[in-house]
Amino acid sequence: MYLDDGTRRQAESDKSVRAGSVNATLVERLQTPVTDGTTQEQIIKHAGYTVSYNKQTRLPNWVGYELTRAETRGRQERTDRFTADPQVKGPAATNDDYSRSGYDKGHIAPAADMKWSGRAMKESFYFSNICPQHPRLNRQGWKELEEKARDWAVADSAIIIVSGPILAKRPKTIGRNQVAVPQRFFKVILSPFAKPMRAIGFLFDNAPATAPLRTYAVTVDSVERATGMDFFAALPDSVEHRVESDLNFALWPN
Repeated sequence: MYLDDGTRRQAESDKSVRAGSVNATLVERLQTPVTDGTTQEQIIKHAGYTVSYNKQTRLPNWVGYELTRAETRGRQERTDRFTADPQVKGPAATNDDYSRSGYDKGHIAPAADMKWSGRAMKESFYFSNICPQHPRLNRQGWKELEEKARDWAVADSAIIIVSGPILAKRPKTIGRNQVAVPQRFFKVILSPFAKPMRAIGFLFDNAPATAPLRTYAVTVDSVERATGMDFFAALPDSVEHRVESDLNFALWPN
């Protein structure tokens, strides 16, 4: 059930209008990084995001979605009910795995980006969208970036976000289900309707993140090297090269 049906309709209308200038299929492709095909994954599409789920690590490989201006204005309240993703095939994390682990259940696609729909909010609490995060990352630097991204969606009408964990070769695990603990986290953001189009990346250690946000900003090329993924490959090569190699934090609205 939608708490704010008007907001949902406006979000859908915004997507429809933009489809005239940026094909809806292209928007979906921009949310999906290209990988080398060696990582185990199950692609699952939910109301508010697409996730590449890894049953070996019990984590998402990546989560991608478009966030529109209208979607930031939703009024759906948080459920705070972490549950299994019914579409996941194979092992998955549980609440017990995180209990007394010292790690937060950190959203990759934040719940606050899904407040435009009751279904989207509920699905944001699926464990396929959750990773063990240091509390002072989840509640500080990562949270600050999530809030800033919503500001950018408002300023630019819509943005594309892809986020996920980066694991060591032999990661630490927590709980009976041996949920992998990420070494780092990444987020890349594309503003496809800005003039000129721009993109930015962020890398965080899974540790306290209390420095100014610009400290963690990097080029998208840098995130590609750290993850082995190719982001925004659906863009023309000349545009992709320009936006992914540029880092100018000042261009992003404060």
